[in-house]
Amino acid sequence: MKIERSQDPILFFSKSEKGKIIQAIRDAEMQTSGEIRLHLERKAKEDILAHAQQEFERIGMTRTKYRNGVLIFIGIRSRRFAILGDEGIDRKVPAGFWNSVVEETAKAFREDRFADGLTGAIMKIGEKLREYFPYHREDVNELPDEISYSA
Repeated sequence: MKIERSQDPILFFSKSEKGKIIQAIRDAEMQTSGEIRLHLERKAKEDILAHAQQEFERIGMTRTKYRNGVLIFIGIRSRRFAILGDEGIDRKVPAGFWNSVVEETAKAFREDRFADGLTGAIMKIGEKLREYFPYHREDVNELPDEISYSA
């Protein structure tokens, strides 16, 4: 059954979907010093990767101690998304890792299973972050776990 979704990024997910996504971020981050963020915009610019990179920098993803932040960026109206890892994690993951996560997530999105697709992506990203940047007692949550939005 297809869910009618708002074009307003703040209203795109139901309350329970938001809770599920945020909990997945928190669960993943409990195992790593890495940071995962989800950002939604009404419409992404034509070059989705360049736009996502601008947002990556604007919301502080480059300010983590180990440069191990990962952003999942979604343009609601343009129906496109990107996943970007900062230089610390990007240097460590195997070639094709980000593309494989994007492909799996896109499959869920095509089936209107946005929250499931995102929680799956967050789990895979969290596993890689844990592998290369395991949690240490002195780790702090450097970035908010909440979903961020812009018009």
